[in-house]
Amino acid sequence: MTMLTLSALLWALGLPPFEAEFQSLFDGQTLTGWVGDTTGYVVRDGAITVTPQGRNLYTTKEYSDFVLRFEFKLTPGANNGLGIRTPPKGDAAYLGMELQILDSTHEKWANLKDWQYHGSCYGIAPAEQGHLMPTGSWNRQEVTVKGSQVRVVLNGATILDIDLEHVAPKGKTIDGRAHPGLRQKTGHICFCGHGDEVAFRNIRIKKID
Repeated sequence: MTMLTLSALLWALGLPPFEAEFQSLFDGQTLTGWVGDTTGYVVRDGAITVTPQGRNLYTTKEYSDFVLRFEFKLTPGANNGLGIRTPPKGDAAYLGMELQILDSTHEKWANLKDWQYHGSCYGIAPAEQGHLMPTGSWNRQEVTVKGSQVRVVLNGATILDIDLEHVAPKGKTIDGRAHPGLRQKTGHICFCGHGDEVAFRNIRIKKID
């Protein structure tokens, strides 16, 4: 059964969650504060949109423990990812961690592993499905990273709530591959372009001491 935090309940009701200590990562007009493949991303209608040619776009700053809130809009069949604690180059899913951003409802993804669907920690733990808005609508997502704890709240529902030490004991992962990023204590946040158009807006973060 899905449990709602107070913040998640406010989101589900369409009310603004507590924002007092959050800082914006996007000014709504430029890619100031972001590095990496800045040519593969454009600012359009108040959102950062990755083009089909776009790859990884990183925050200039590194973050360890944090709460990240943002909105995203998928195109049909779109595939993207949110890199956390990742170095400024390389595969975020392994050198850091990647939380899937995916149109899980599209028929072309019918045969994926459960840890490849939206909200899942790629190769490490699957997320609960069934909470995406219809494709083309804006979704609200909150990601909390604190020590070995990772939680994802999508449109008010907690879809992932894991302790990395439990789901990947001694680095042993569900996909059987090495994930050196599990040892990362800090790193950049990034959007991981995978050849599809996805838009992001209202991106803000709160550091956790």
